[in-house]
Amino acid sequence: MRLLHGLDGFAPDREVVLTIGTFDGVHLGHQHLLRELVSHAQQTERLSAALTFYPHPRAVLQPGARLTYLSTPEERAAIIESLGVGLLVLLPFSPQLAEMPAEDFVKLLYERLCMRELWVGEGFAMGRNREGNTAQLRAIAPQVGFTLRTVEPYLVGGEPVSSTRIRQLLAQGRVDQVAQLLGRDYAVSSYVIRGAQRGRTLGFRTANLSVSEERALPLDGVYAVRVTVDGQPYAGVANVGIRPTFDSGGRLLEVHLLDYEGDLYDCPIQVAFVQRLRAERRFDDGQALALQISRDIRAARIALGQVVVDG
Repeated sequence: MRLLHGLDGFAPDREVVLTIGTFDGVHLGHQHLLRELVSHAQQTERLSAALTFYPHPRAVLQPGARLTYLSTPEERAAIIESLGVGLLVLLPFSPQLAEMPAEDFVKLLYERLCMRELWVGEGFAMGRNREGNTAQLRAIAPQVGFTLRTVEPYLVGGEPVSSTRIRQLLAQGRVDQVAQLLGRDYAVSSYVIRGAQRGRTLGFRTANLSVSEERALPLDGVYAVRVTVDGQPYAGVANVGIRPTFDSGGRLLEVHLLDYEGDLYDCPIQVAFVQRLRAERRFDDGQALALQISRDIRAARIALGQVVVDG
């Protein structure tokens, strides 16, 4: 897959079938659209392409509004590439771009990217004041020289899959339901930083992860997780929250890897959330917390299929 940071410097040798969206999280709805687009492009001997924005348009249009992402641009690109897309355009979103009329923008895509088909969802809109809805795009498509194709929403549980729906489920800690909408466990990639090392005193070494405030995390609590270190999978228990037993203050993602020995400092790891085990709460002392961690570890092993429960 070729990656472009903008619309310059591209000389297409084929006509392009393009879709536009933020594709945050690349959930099942996105995957369905992209797979259909790739298949069609192959059948018509055209180039499949996706155009996405960073930062999120809402971050520019509503400065000050708190916005969290389900994926980084790098994670998004890797998933899109795995679906067979031939070209990904990562377009910086700016106030100037926000003011561009929809007709001017699609003309630009026609000229710069050789776009001959545009695939969008039914509720799609773009351009100044979101004027470029599907009705307007369908009206101007013959004038510009491209074909518009709208794709019906992808449903799970009778409801459309959306990034907003996924964020709402994450905020409720329902990571098992999030996985049903993503087609995979929700995962965060980061690196390990030095913490207060209280886990050692409790008998459970933990890894503190540096996570951007812009990255969506599940509701505070304890989770069964799958952790990938240097390509190797491990079971684990993660705590999202402020660690109230120690009055630690700032929100943190803290992970204990099961059956792992080694130094994780400055090491990149991925944490995939499988099941919420309990809410975060304050304990009277470290001994009570250590006892609960032992229970959490057993619950995590059960959730991850390492322990078979009789009956």
